[in-house]
Amino acid sequence: MGGSDGGASQSAAAAKAGEQKLEQAREAERIGHDIDAAYYRWLTGSARFDAAPDVEQQILDEVRALAARPGDAAGLVPRVPEVIPQLLGSLGAEDVSTTDLSRLVMQDPVLVAEVIREANSAFYRPMTKVDTVEAAIKLLGQNGLRMVLARVAFRPVINMESDGFARRVAPRVWDQSERCALAASLIAPGIPAGGFEAYLAGLMQSVGVIVAFRLCPDRAVPGSTEFSSQLLALGRQLSAGIARHWEFPAEVTLAIEQAGAPDASNLARALAQGDRIAKLRLLIDAGTVAEDDALVTDGLDSFQRRCLGKLAHLET
Repeated sequence: MGGSDGGASQSAAAAKAGEQKLEQAREAERIGHDIDAAYYRWLTGSARFDAAPDVEQQILDEVRALAARPGDAAGLVPRVPEVIPQLLGSLGAEDVSTTDLSRLVMQDPVLVAEVIREANSAFYRPMTKVDTVEAAIKLLGQNGLRMVLARVAFRPVINMESDGFARRVAPRVWDQSERCALAASLIAPGIPAGGFEAYLAGLMQSVGVIVAFRLCPDRAVPGSTEFSSQLLALGRQLSAGIARHWEFPAEVTLAIEQAGAPDASNLARALAQGDRIAKLRLLIDAGTVAEDDALVTDGLDSFQRRCLGKLAHLET
């Protein structure tokens, strides 16, 4: 009898644990949905309008069709400059020196300014002002330099010259991309996943959203929650397709595709968490969400909230 009772108790405990886990997953999904909805409202601002269901469906169908043609989608955004992959590749060489890297960086005035600016940022907090490329590279380290190079490469991709609503919203999408990349890179080591790969995925994942907005009516977008949810998801599919077309690392492309999925890779989990933290940071800074809002206190654990705090010092 004892063995039978013990087995029944274990089964009941396992069933209860399973129910609790399922409930936690549902709650996490609800919080993620609410954060995305708030982010979309902030992102689109006064440009939202009450579109008829057939108008929403037409836009979504066009975005979905474009996602099936990644080559065409990639043609709607500037390609990452070829010099950046070359510089990133040089960072992988075991015998590369700070002097060699300085010489490469100094070939591009934009990179010089960006590297020195990053080294003097509140995130690194140098004891004295950094005023040379070599000193900046020593402070940043190779991984920090890789992130600066990636950010320089992606800024014109997101802040592209276009017409209508896409042009208006691009600066806000870039702000989210930059914060997502940093947050994902901070989260990655504890999962574990590659920090730079997480940073790259964070920069890349919103490229498709800009492309999707180009298919919306001039200077206006449908504002329903259901539309926003589908558009953001399709934007991620577009990003993954463009990344694959650009021959990005397979793990980065897969992470963009899987972000938010239950059985996602470690890198995708880092990306999803970084995305959530970045959106909350922007909503807090805009006064839309309070620091003690349930979306923050229930949606983030203690380490994620520390990452949220780090993003407050990010300079754009």
